[in-house]
Amino acid sequence: MVVAIIRLELSIPHATNLKEKRRVLQSIMERVRARYGVSAAEVDGQDLWQRAVVGMALVSGEEAHAREAAAKVVAFVESHFEGEVCRADVEIV
Repeated sequence: MVVAIIRLELSIPHATNLKEKRRVLQSIMERVRARYGVSAAEVDGQDLWQRAVVGMALVSGEEAHAREAAAKVVAFVESHFEGEVCRADVEIV
């Protein structure tokens, strides 16, 4: 069993309050969950309006598949997120 852990640091410059930030985060996390079957949650920056850290995880039987799937998740977020992906880290365990 192989686990891919994805950590995304996100900027949401147009968010003017926490409610708007959470709406943007929920939207992208729901789409990623539905499309790729990953687990996703905001893991840091909960009190900040325009910054967030989202953690995602997926399980695979093979390391190559886990890396490929994690790369697809990151690419999807980068192309569909309403803000900016400042940093994306992938760890394979």
